Order: sequence, then structure tokens, then C-alpha cells
Amino acid sequence: MIRLFRVFIPASVVALFLSEILLILGCYTAALFILGVDVHFYLVDANHWWKLLFVTGFVILGFYFQDLYDDLRITSRILLVQQVCFSVGCALLAAALLGYARAELLWGRWLMIIGSFLVIIAIPLWRWFFWKYILAGFQSERVLLMGNSSMMSEVIDYVLLRPEFGYSIIGYLCEETPCGFSVPCLGKVSDVRKICDEHNPTRIVVGMAERRNRLPVEDLLDIRFSGIMIEDASDTYELALQRVCSRKIQPSQLIFSSALGPRRHAITAQKFYSFLIGAVGLVVLSPVMLLAALAVKLTSPGPILYRQKRVGLNGKVFTVYKLRSMYMDAEARTGAVWAKKDDPRVTPVGKWLRKLRLDELPQMWNVVKGDMSVVGPRPERPEFVDLLSQQIPYYRQRLAVKPGITGWAQINHKYGDTQLDAMIKLEYDLYYIKHLAPALDFYIIFHTIKVMLLSRGAQ
Repeated sequence: MIRLFRVFIPASVVALFLSEILLILGCYTAALFILGVDVHFYLVDANHWWKLLFVTGFVILGFYFQDLYDDLRITSRILLVQQVCFSVGCALLAAALLGYARAELLWGRWLMIIGSFLVIIAIPLWRWFFWKYILAGFQSERVLLMGNSSMMSEVIDYVLLRPEFGYSIIGYLCEETPCGFSVPCLGKVSDVRKICDEHNPTRIVVGMAERRNRLPVEDLLDIRFSGIMIEDASDTYELALQRVCSRKIQPSQLIFSSALGPRRHAITAQKFYSFLIGAVGLVVLSPVMLLAALAVKLTSPGPILYRQKRVGLNGKVFTVYKLRSMYMDAEARTGAVWAKKDDPRVTPVGKWLRKLRLDELPQMWNVVKGDMSVVGPRPERPEFVDLLSQQIPYYRQRLAVKPGITGWAQINHKYGDTQLDAMIKLEYDLYYIKHLAPALDFYIIFHTIKVMLLSRGAQ
């Protein structure tokens, strides 16, 4: 695993990403050879090298928007070819539009045709070869699991679906009786020394439902000093699922954790660039907000802006601003309720505003005022904060930072309106607070663009 932007990314994904950049560059360079063009003169002396990078960047961006770096599994070769063709087509369209704006920026027709054809052939073949033969080389960790914790089940399911993660699970050791895990039971926790001698794991993950007087401390000490890594299941859970397991964590783990954020310098930096982004966003996006406001005004009676009380930093209540996406008095009969999918209270125009996240744009003013940050946990209504604080452990800890227009939960979790969804979003929020840093914020902002364009994520 490689840590980039405060996020753990599988080394195999990074390797595939870099190799495909080189492969695409190679395909368009090969097209120059096929056409008999002097490569050095064309790219360096004639200063066309940036066009090559431009087209390559757009192809890679197309792969990213189609989640080709989120899941490396090849479920359909035909679908993979279609996705590559779509990405190449978008790159060709972008290059054509650039050439239409200024003729000297246009690439040679046959260069683009031949190079793009080579990419469409090479990338699917490389992906298949990478999946079939190279990916196994990245599965260097032989993992032995200890315990029957329910957290283990989630880790197992995730790792089995994501071979690029680099973990090969050899089995687990049960506490008393075997449970329904999807990997073989190799024995009991007390057999850990014998099982290590037989199977040679490189890492042991401990996730016992009850450790008191059951954890074989002496055996684990000897095993650890023999060079085998031993880690708590909560750490593996966080590393794999990119969220903190709030159900199993103890208060002492948070109180005495040296890695827990937020750090003061990160908060100070966040205040600066959030204000800057909010101010620039208000100016640059004002035409979009004006058109959206006009659509709201012309399609349904009532005010353009919707004002609502939300809970912010340290429990302070503030007024959040949104473009109205519901009919007037939508909650007059129901009271405060969660928004839900296909909500009948939402106007036809409001559906599009929500889908494209345009109803959130006035919150740039909340950012400028200092009530919110660009990135952070989504602000919740006081009624729900009181309710969820009683039902979900550590819920009020998400108020340790300013709420945001977008957040780690918004780009990672699907839309949901249940208590379980609230708990999962909280786990993402706790992960964000723990790792809060400018690099993570800009990583989230970048991914938010995809969430908006593809109408994904939580609300």
C-alpha cells in the first residue's frame, strides 16, 4: 500500500496507472514512426510534446471517470473495450475542440487516428495481461486472521473482492467455535504458534470479540519478535475500507491516540484556502447560480433561497443557504424528516439541481462567512443531531471540525436515509477528522467533480 494524499492506495493500482500513461504515450509515439515522422523534431524541435501529454491526460481522465482504477476486475472484455473506446473518443473530441479554437493547435489527422487505434488495441490487452499475470505478484502479504469479530467479516469480504489490495487470506483462527466466514477455519486462537509454523503468514490480524484472558499473549510476543507483523483488526479495517470502525473502537483508543486529528496547523491552513475557494467560487459560479435561481423562480412559487438551521463547529447552530429544491411548506405536515430518494416533496427542477449538486452552491457564502469549510462532514439538522447522538456512539465527535459542502463520506458512500447509513457516514467522517490535511481536502474536491457529474454519493 502506498500513502498518497493521506489516503492508502494499493501499489498495484499505482503501477497500473503509471504503466498505462507510458503505454498511451508509446502508442502515439509509435504512430509517428509508422507515418515516417522524425519523432525528435516533431515533439521537441517543433514543440508538439504538450499535445501528446494533453491527449494522454484526457484518455487517463476518461478511465478515471469510468472507475477503471477503482476496481481492476475484468468482468467483461467487451465492456472494457467499450470503456477504452469512450475514453479515446472523448480525448479526440477534446483535441478537435482545441484545434477548432486555434488551428495551429490541431494534431495531424492520421497521427490521431493511428495512435488512437493502437491505444484501443493495447490498453485492453495490457489490462488483461496485468490482471492475469502481474497482479498476483502484488499479493505479497499472507494474512492469518484471529477471532470471530463481526468486523473481520467486513474485512474479509472487502479483501476477497479487491485482489489489488495485496492481501492473500490463508484462513482464520476461531475463538470457541467456527463462524460463517468465507475463508477456511484453520484451528483455534490457542493454536496460533502451530498454525504459523505450518502456513508461514507474513501478517496476523487480531479481531477477537473478547480478548480478556483469551489472547495468547506469550505466543504472539514470540511470533512478533520472529518478524511477523501483528495488527489490530480496527487498523486493518481502516486501511482497507477507508473509514473508522465506530462500533468496536474504545474511548481510550481515541483519547491516547497520537495519530488522531485534527491538527492545529491543518485547521489553520483549511481556513485560509476554504475562504479563498469560497470567495472565488461565488464570483466564478455566479452565472450558474443566477440561471439556477431563475429556473427555481419560474417553475414553482416561493422564495429562491431555502434557509435551514444546521449544527456546525462545536455544536454551534447556524443558518445554511441552499437553492430551494422542494415545494413550499414541504415539511408543514411531516415535520423534520430525512430527504429520501425520489422524494415527492422535490420539484422537477429541484431533482436536477440536487442531481448536479447545484442547490448546494449558495453554501459558498457560508464558507466565506466562516460557518463552513469547503470540505468537512455534512452539517446536520439539530433535531437529527440530538437523535443520532443518543443512538450512535461518537456521533457528536464529528462536530470537532467545521462542516463542509463536500466531504469524505459524500464521495465514498451511496445515498441513504437510515440510521445504518448515518453510522457508516460517521465512520467516514471520523476517518476524515483523523487524517485532516490540505492534501486530503484537495483529493476530496477532485473526486467530488466525478460524484457531481455522475450523480453519485451521499447527500
